Amino acid sequence: MNLVYADEKGNVFDHPDYIALGRSGDMIVELMEEELIPLPRGATLVGLPHTRPVFMDPDTGEMQMLSGNYQAVGALLPQGFTRLALPSYVKTDKNEKFPLFGYTSVVWKDGEFYVAAEQSDDPYKWDPLNCDRGDVRKGVELLTAKYPENRLYKHLSHCALGYECLTSSNTFLQRWEGGVPVSYSCNAGCFGCISEQPDDSGFVAPQTRMNFKPTVDEIVEVMLEHLKTPESIISFGQGCEGEPSTQAKIIVEAMKIVRSQTKQGYININTNAGLTDFMRAIVDAGLDLMRVSTISALDDHYNAYYKPRAYTLANVEKSLKYATDKGVYTSINYLIFPGVTDREEEIEAMIGFAKRTGLKLIQMRNLNIDPESYLQLIPPAQGEIYGMKQMLEILREELPDVVIGSYTHLPPAAARR
Repeated sequence: MNLVYADEKGNVFDHPDYIALGRSGDMIVELMEEELIPLPRGATLVGLPHTRPVFMDPDTGEMQMLSGNYQAVGALLPQGFTRLALPSYVKTDKNEKFPLFGYTSVVWKDGEFYVAAEQSDDPYKWDPLNCDRGDVRKGVELLTAKYPENRLYKHLSHCALGYECLTSSNTFLQRWEGGVPVSYSCNAGCFGCISEQPDDSGFVAPQTRMNFKPTVDEIVEVMLEHLKTPESIISFGQGCEGEPSTQAKIIVEAMKIVRSQTKQGYININTNAGLTDFMRAIVDAGLDLMRVSTISALDDHYNAYYKPRAYTLANVEKSLKYATDKGVYTSINYLIFPGVTDREEEIEAMIGFAKRTGLKLIQMRNLNIDPESYLQLIPPAQGEIYGMKQMLEILREELPDVVIGSYTHLPPAAARR
């Protein structure tokens, strides 16, 4: 497997004499053949600014840094693929931070690009190539004309057309999982928040957070337009908003109105689930699906990343268990990172968390973060680091009733509330 690297103009090369490597946390590691898959459709190769590639010399077995004005290359994977290793690199300027994306090791092998990854779900519904931008524009024109006073549709049109967000695009295509953002505030200060960053963070938020509180009528209009088929999903909690449960009052009221008019489709919430009382009210209003974002089942790691305000990981666990006990199909949005998620103590804690809460699904999501900043933020490893592939195998073995995937699944028909 050959080293892949790029020049300063973005031209990508492979080196026939040097062996490509990967990275686990802050350690450069060798890649195994069983960890590699062909570069998936929809993946993107990117140069890592202010870096030098690291490779192995096959003659000496030594790890070396590539000389010259070259930079390391990583792959940005589409949803449905779990990365197993980071690109191998050394930063030339430790003060520089990568943009907030999830970078995966990429190599050249057998005449094509390969990545250190594993397919963990069917990527069809979240493949950007399956989202016709012309149809999205037509949907935007149709629904914004039909509801000219609805600020949510105006906001979502920017997400769909400007950011090409697939969830908001689905809202206008009236298919699959569509979004209905409701909150401009949050009860956490996530280190890697994609919609709001403090001025001194050194990161640029890749999208803008909504800046208004929608009315119940605006929410109801979006929900009723989307919930027209048995398999449609409408979701509170989008990347362009804060924590949706901070607006529990209007969510509960909207849900009750919608469910008095239609039983079609599923109502989902993407949440940190820290506000347990509010989450109970939302569950009791008829919630079908709940996806809780977490990075760890260990308090010190969780607190370092999320910086929770007036709640703890114990509150999150209570919310999940309550929802599961009430028949909600519960899942976690598990933000994963090679060299961290596969630590012995992290695996043990997550297995216990899943069993106590009755989780049905773990959605593996590659953490979008600057690696050095993240590793400096969280506690160091306490035990063995197993590797991401083995971590996935352990979870499947220890949690046979939990689906390992990448995005929202519908519950079995028999489990519908």
